[in-house]
Amino acid sequence: MKKKITTALLAIIVTTGAFANTNPILKKVIVKESSINWTGKKVLGQHNGTIDLVSGSLEMEDGKLIGGNFVVDMTTIAVTDLKAGEGKEKLEGHLNSPDFFDTANHNEATFTITEVTESATGYNVVGDLTIKGHTESVSVNMVVSENTATTTFNVDRTKYGVRYGSASFFDNLKDNAISDNFELAVNLTF
Repeated sequence: MKKKITTALLAIIVTTGAFANTNPILKKVIVKESSINWTGKKVLGQHNGTIDLVSGSLEMEDGKLIGGNFVVDMTTIAVTDLKAGEGKEKLEGHLNSPDFFDTANHNEATFTITEVTESATGYNVVGDLTIKGHTESVSVNMVVSENTATTTFNVDRTKYGVRYGSASFFDNLKDNAISDNFELAVNLTF
């Protein structure tokens, strides 16, 4: 009798555990409250700006990050460190041109999370970043709280076919060289 009760209890525990609620929760980004800031550096300075998020979501399971994806509107590249009439429009036009992001032909960039591991400060996230039709794996550190997620990371633009002004590809640029890496500071609200 004792053996039957033990077997029955074990069966209940195993069955209950097998059917426990582990459905992922999708946390959609509130686009209007989220931001992406960029910084591009050159030998004699840097430029800063913003770019708009179209959509995005994080996938959570048992309160932990397991996935997500994001879409960025590349046509919204804005320069914030220059004023109108003082080079702002010229730089924005150049960033949208085929020399850089060719937004007429590649109006969206995407990031899809492919792997997540917990870290002491949040999560180590690996994902596929697609810019200008090129997809590369990128690793970022992400801090996720109840209603926000933040990350700051560098992107090597030359891996995405953006080689204009790169000393890695062109000689004699001297003071006109532009860093291969640009920084993205992402602040998401859910």
